[in-house]
Amino acid sequence: MFNYASPIDYLAVATFLVCWIGYTYFADHRSAGGSNLMTVMHGVRKRWMMQMLKRDNRMVDTNIMSTQMRSVGLFASTSIFIMAGLVAILGAVDEAIAVASNFPLLAVQASSKMWEIKVILLLIIFAYSFFKFAWALRQFNYTLAAIGSAPLVEELQGTGEEIAERLAKVSSLAVKSFNRGIRAYYFGLATLTWVAHPLFFILSSVWVVLVLYRREFRSKILHELLSDERE
Repeated sequence: MFNYASPIDYLAVATFLVCWIGYTYFADHRSAGGSNLMTVMHGVRKRWMMQMLKRDNRMVDTNIMSTQMRSVGLFASTSIFIMAGLVAILGAVDEAIAVASNFPLLAVQASSKMWEIKVILLLIIFAYSFFKFAWALRQFNYTLAAIGSAPLVEELQGTGEEIAERLAKVSSLAVKSFNRGIRAYYFGLATLTWVAHPLFFILSSVWVVLVLYRREFRSKILHELLSDERE
């Protein structure tokens, strides 16, 4: 940013980075020692894998996994389209500023260099999300292979809990990557508000953290899943 940015732009970017990195660190550590959606869903996946080990026909399990993979693939494809659009904007920044000048709320007084910086930041965010989604897809593929190689009911030694836990961990790692990609989308939307004003960028970054926290730690779905675990 250097000579093109104002002090509030620096503050906005710093707030954004603190919110994203800080929340990721917080959520990961709370997942290890507390009740949130990731922790509870890991337990659900373990029970699912326990049920899978009792079935001879595992088509239903592979179908469930394939459905998850289609969702991840959709987001990965969308990330590519978004990046293509952002690259197009980079090649026509002056035209983009001219279009934005029709919207009174947008900070069209920003220089073309600042617009380029904002678009590049968005490119980085959605490139990050694409790599997370792509890695999640690969991990789901590994999970499918692990399900396919799981022993049949008559081949199980003991309850199979250790195998179920291992399969659940592999699946949870894939979901964790997917979750981080989704999180990048949230913060990408927050970054879009930087076009309007750095203050909106600051407020949006904080708002995204509050939304993510409520959904992962205080949502109704989490309450219902916890109630189901206790029963």
